[in-house]
Amino acid sequence: MEGTKVFLLAISFTLLITFLIKPTIVKNYSMSPTLEEDDFVIINRHMTKRMAHKGDIVVFKSKLKTDDGKEKLLIKRVIAVAGDDLKIEAGRVYINGTLYLEDYLKYSYTRGELSLKIPEGKVFVMGDNRNNSLDSRDSTLGLVDSSDIVGRALIRIYPFDRMGLIN
Repeated sequence: MEGTKVFLLAISFTLLITFLIKPTIVKNYSMSPTLEEDDFVIINRHMTKRMAHKGDIVVFKSKLKTDDGKEKLLIKRVIAVAGDDLKIEAGRVYINGTLYLEDYLKYSYTRGELSLKIPEGKVFVMGDNRNNSLDSRDSTLGLVDSSDIVGRALIRIYPFDRMGLIN
């Protein structure tokens, strides 16, 4: 009977990892102070069944390549979604004409000047560490296709003293 329980638990865990969640390690400082380098997070892969919302922290496939030629996964915060009018001016972010309040930022100044309407099927992402983030403000990355989103960051499980839900 014990062997059956262990087997069922192993199968359940395998299915959970395969279809619903994905563990990942943060590999840079672009999301600081929300996420730090080497934070171990769980992403909700089921989130890809719905559109990303403003404020979601998402992992997505980028146009960038790793040193071994694989597509690079990045983690950033969704700032604007399809249909939004986004404006960055004088260090501030405006969505649909309203100042976008971001209490999670350590430094509230956002470099760059731009104005655009987010097209269908795309999202605009930025790192929380605006002074050290390759994100949608840079043409190297640009807007992210919604279909390239792998999942939404859900829980930080390491370091243990910062374990908890991710906002």
